[in-house]
Amino acid sequence: MSVIEGIQEEKVVAVIRKANSDNIVPILEALAKGGIHHVEITAETPNVENVIKTAVQNVNEKIQVGAGTVLDPETARTLILAGATFIVSPTLNIKTVEMCQRYGVEHIPGVFTPTEVLTAYEHGARMVKIFPIDAVGPNYVKNIRGPLPHVKAMVTGGITLDNIGDYLKAGSFAVGTGSSLVNAPLLQTKEDYDELTERAKQYIQSAKEV
Repeated sequence: MSVIEGIQEEKVVAVIRKANSDNIVPILEALAKGGIHHVEITAETPNVENVIKTAVQNVNEKIQVGAGTVLDPETARTLILAGATFIVSPTLNIKTVEMCQRYGVEHIPGVFTPTEVLTAYEHGARMVKIFPIDAVGPNYVKNIRGPLPHVKAMVTGGITLDNIGDYLKAGSFAVGTGSSLVNAPLLQTKEDYDELTERAKQYIQSAKEV
């Protein structure tokens, strides 16, 4: 199963910010226990290369460790070499799309307008990320997919347990969610990680109910 197929099946991608090499593995293990196996570690994370390397070297192969907030092809290449199995961006940069294709790694570029959606698709993106979706709401997904039903889209920006179902019902193939699911600096105790697992279970259950 490809990364894109896995994301489409599971429907939830965890966006992890401000993690470090000490807590990234327990974070991923807690998420996996809850049913979330696709994560993106954001590129502005301090020492992000080491964090991704630590994650990839110490977690089950079922957990797909991607890199998020990737703005340019140079950063994409660096994080691919660190072990990232997919790349996610908040913007559309064709050179980044091409770099990921060169390394055989899936790239999910950030788009907003119909033109950007189609441009990303025409340059080989097998899934796009509509961002920031909370600026427009679930109906925007339905409106985008009307003329572009062949383009797989995930959405990010303000995704919570309260609205995940609305976005999936509107036609999103998946959602990306950050601090409402994972707040890395606040994870200190076993109870914190147990709570993270329970939140992950709730997100997966909400996705399955759609």
